[in-house]
Amino acid sequence: MLDVRAPTEYERGAFPNTLNVPILSNEERHEVGIAYKRQGQDAAIDLANSLVKDNIKQTRLDQWVNFAHQNPNGYLYCFRGGLRSRTTQSWLKEAGVDYPLIKGGYKAMRRFLIDEIERHMVSPNMVVIGGCTGSGKTRVIQASHRSLDLEGIAQHRGSSFGRTLIPQPTQIDFENQLSIALIRLLGGAKKRFFVEDESRLIGRCFLPPSLQAQMKLAPTVIVAESIESRIEIVTEEYVRAPLLDYQNHYGDGGFNRLKQDLHDSLERIKKRLGGSRYTELDGIMQKAFAQQESTGDYSYHAHWIEPLLTDYYDPMYNYMLEKKTGSILFQGSRKEVIQWINQ
Repeated sequence: MLDVRAPTEYERGAFPNTLNVPILSNEERHEVGIAYKRQGQDAAIDLANSLVKDNIKQTRLDQWVNFAHQNPNGYLYCFRGGLRSRTTQSWLKEAGVDYPLIKGGYKAMRRFLIDEIERHMVSPNMVVIGGCTGSGKTRVIQASHRSLDLEGIAQHRGSSFGRTLIPQPTQIDFENQLSIALIRLLGGAKKRFFVEDESRLIGRCFLPPSLQAQMKLAPTVIVAESIESRIEIVTEEYVRAPLLDYQNHYGDGGFNRLKQDLHDSLERIKKRLGGSRYTELDGIMQKAFAQQESTGDYSYHAHWIEPLLTDYYDPMYNYMLEKKTGSILFQGSRKEVIQWINQ
């Protein structure tokens, strides 16, 4: 789809697989808006035509024509499907391209996607994949053909340590992508689908209240892994694998940047840990990174990861599990759960 809204509008919320080639820049839209408020629509249109003409108009038109040729089955839209999209369509037609627009524009599509989330949450076919931190719930979700990867959509691993190098989407973009993922997953079929157990926030992305409510009511499948297995997964997913990403992104400074980010993550939960416990775990973490840097050995990270899991995350998860009202359908190791859900 071709989005002809101003860049600031696009940044606040957009849809996947769209290209933003605005008919008015941010500054032009601001000036036209003032003219509209003070002098009315005709004056605003005259100002817009005076701002977007000659080479400026031709450059934007060339981009639209190129998009239309590359995407013959596409559509264009502005915010409400009004003057901006109709003007774009008219200019394209003058250039020999007959291109359709979306009635109601972005606002109508956004309303549709919000309604779709609510509609799908009435479905009794959701199953929550639960389990303590480090049990590999995300791996189970990724191994299922009928799953909704909330953390993947949110670009965040869910915990206080869950930030990645990829920026999180805006709340609006998160909801849009969530709804589209639901539409693709369900496609009108009333089949069981799986979603990872999450709190109301995944990083800065807030789960829609209807989804939160349904997850509390839905039946649960629990992934149960040994503490040794969980430590290994946490070390891999929060230390070993991210180091490669950090080194690719930051070069030689990647190691120190990862160390600092994990320290900052621990500091974010300092109040809940308590000052003395935080200081103890932070000291162990720094020692683990020193050993890793000097010998390449990751094993010492277990000494801060294990107490963080058993003393901090496990009590929180057990408390959340007690509040759920849905039944437990199955419990087993990660391998057993993957086999069960793919039956």
